[in-house]
Amino acid sequence: MSKNRTASRWRATLRHGTSLLPSPADYREAPRSWPRDLVAGVTTGIVALPLALGFGVSSGLSAEQGLITAIVAGFLAAVFGGSHVQVSGPTGAMVVVLVPIVASHGPGAVVAVTLIAGVLVLAAGLLRLGRAVSFIPWPVIEGFTLGIAAIIFLQQVPLVTSAGSPGPGEHSTNAFIAAGQLITEADWSYVPYSMAAVGIVAVCMVLIPRIHPAIPGSLIGIAVVTVLTTIIPTPLETIGEIPRSLPSPALPEITFETLGTLLPAAGTIAALAAIESLLSARVAASMSDAGAYHPDRELLGQGLASVGSSLFGGMPATGAIARTSVNIRSGARTRLSAIMHSVVLLMIVLAAAGPVSHVPLAALGGVLFVTALRMIHLATVLAIMRSTRADAVGFAVTAVITVSFDLIVAVAIGMVVAAVFALRSLSRTTGVTVERTPSIKEPEQMEPSIAIVRFDGPLFFVSSDRIFEEVTRLDGVSVVILRMSQLELVDATGARILSEVVRTLERRGITVLIKGVQEGHLKLFQRIGVLSALRHHKHLFDDLDAAVGHAHSHVNRAG
Repeated sequence: MSKNRTASRWRATLRHGTSLLPSPADYREAPRSWPRDLVAGVTTGIVALPLALGFGVSSGLSAEQGLITAIVAGFLAAVFGGSHVQVSGPTGAMVVVLVPIVASHGPGAVVAVTLIAGVLVLAAGLLRLGRAVSFIPWPVIEGFTLGIAAIIFLQQVPLVTSAGSPGPGEHSTNAFIAAGQLITEADWSYVPYSMAAVGIVAVCMVLIPRIHPAIPGSLIGIAVVTVLTTIIPTPLETIGEIPRSLPSPALPEITFETLGTLLPAAGTIAALAAIESLLSARVAASMSDAGAYHPDRELLGQGLASVGSSLFGGMPATGAIARTSVNIRSGARTRLSAIMHSVVLLMIVLAAAGPVSHVPLAALGGVLFVTALRMIHLATVLAIMRSTRADAVGFAVTAVITVSFDLIVAVAIGMVVAAVFALRSLSRTTGVTVERTPSIKEPEQMEPSIAIVRFDGPLFFVSSDRIFEEVTRLDGVSVVILRMSQLELVDATGARILSEVVRTLERRGITVLIKGVQEGHLKLFQRIGVLSALRHHKHLFDDLDAAVGHAHSHVNRAG
């Protein structure tokens, strides 16, 4: 029997491992859908270009590193990930985490952190942790998104207040405080030019898609600003020289000392990469009929994507819902579209690095300003705030902590708040009803010496004290029947309280009978001592009539 169980486990493990690998089934629809996939990939690549550049710069790194991440990580996640239509690369949420890492450890540490985080995400996929994201409540996700949007918006302030990036440690690591510091130190001779660039890009992003949704307003806006700054002399800082090829892959140097220093940051990045990628893949599956996503494989793919990105000097990658949405709306059906998106970006590096180097940083700031605002859905915010107090509090707490402290801490606290309210609501469904039984001598009257206590709903640690007080408050009776057949969930604390209820009543001279213990609760009651607390082992019944008859015999003997 033991050998059979071992063999069964090995077969299950082998099946799981096989399910994480690419297969021909990933491209089953490609013979029919490849034209649409290629068009979607080209469209998504064009839309991804300014975002990749912008997120690279906004992280405190370089536009080149943003592009490398979009190319390498985007390709690896497309091939190995668990979604048929998801597009991966640098994202705003990751920028929020990288900025303080760059400030504390320098830009060089990001490559090492990316490698460590990638390995952690890969391990999470192998350990089957992909379903964990389903435990995050929707209000917490939306609060997290709102907080990220606010931080992305605030992080663009350096690009529009003055030329040159502030050095590490010059300003607060908190985006809100740093934005205030930068505004007070702004070069007001520079601001009119930068705000004009932001305005042009924003107008293009808002108006041009109304002409045709497939036209990339962000790219056109950047092109317009770049042409104008080439014709008209301005003080606007540009991206600068971009290499015309990918760098050679190399392992970042990681010592035991640096590993200990960077591991907490890598853990935060890994958690964020896993959460954001799985949420994005889940949304993508609901938007497209290309098939469900495989959460564990998605983690494996995202882990490999970040590992690959680090080998080429890039930054951490995650699934990007904005680019994924463009991909789906453009007709994507298979992974060919996300692969094509990476190929398009690679071709831009190889053939158009010169023009890209002249793009003003303020124009990229404009793209990210609008992107941040588009992440905020007012209707969703109002719906959550008007739903329940628990959801509204969870949403608000998550958003505030995201902006004020830390993204992962915000999600954790948001889940704790949601759990507290959920447990509080669940505890209120636990009911205790006191019933009476007719007297044998006078059937038209109830027997005052016998009380039947019926339990309904769950009995666990939140509701246990209340239940103890209600049951032990009984007075003037000589027999109590605890009716358990309607009891749903019981934990160790609930079972312990039941044993204390029995002992307390027995000490007061009240005989306790228990009726209807469910088979699923029986072992727990035996281990915790509920049944041993009874005065006699025959005081446990399966039938209510038998329990009532036994109770009357006790009353008659006492009488």
